[in-house]
Amino acid sequence: MVQIAVFTSPNESQLYLMLEEINKHLRQIEIAHDISVLYACESGSRAWGFPSPDSDYDVRFIYRRELTNYLTIKNRRDVIEVPVNEIVDISGWDIRKALQLFLKSNAPLYEWLQSPVNYKNDSSFLIEMNTLMPEYFSLRAGCHHYLSMANNTFEKDLQSPSVNIKKYFYTLRSALAALWIVENKTVPPMQFAELRIIIKDDQWQSIVDGLLEKKKSSNEKTFVIANTCLQEWINNTLPLVERKIYCITRCEK
Repeated sequence: MVQIAVFTSPNESQLYLMLEEINKHLRQIEIAHDISVLYACESGSRAWGFPSPDSDYDVRFIYRRELTNYLTIKNRRDVIEVPVNEIVDISGWDIRKALQLFLKSNAPLYEWLQSPVNYKNDSSFLIEMNTLMPEYFSLRAGCHHYLSMANNTFEKDLQSPSVNIKKYFYTLRSALAALWIVENKTVPPMQFAELRIIIKDDQWQSIVDGLLEKKKSSNEKTFVIANTCLQEWINNTLPLVERKIYCITRCEK
């Protein structure tokens, strides 16, 4: 079932055409590669909850082949990448690869499984994976993933008086996910709206609301004036999370 509310589109007819195009590509991939798509979802800013009008569609899927393909000692390609166009980006992982990465607490995969936008969904597969998530998610691995993303983007893209609004949200979301892990000790939610509830500062929330409104009407390359409050929050939160995850993982040992 596709929840279309997270999409940004000039009108419903264009949205419908885009959904039809994505599902058409998924059907073509199944035929061309002789696979079955178990699960397909939106994975980028449209699923995170802060798309721009020109945001592309980042479609990710998990697939399976016939059983005989797994009864071999030969290595087989376990990724399918389809160059579609500038608007749609589609790629998928074989179920075996997905399960191996699941055991390693691969953060993008854990996000896919929570996506609010499903293009194709074997409900029993998704239910079972979501049931297993709390058991197999590593707080340490997940936190370090988000810390690395936040630190890299903050240091590389957010050190000027004027910063890219897209990069701002990339950093904020990663920092919030890392903070969620050390504060709640659970798998962080995928959507920005759920992550941000961990912040009780009204000023912070008001500033973010303003940025969200601006991003809804701006393109991906829009720059904004760096906000002192957010800059300080990021600068203070990342080392705080690093200290907390160190203490948590040390206690786990």
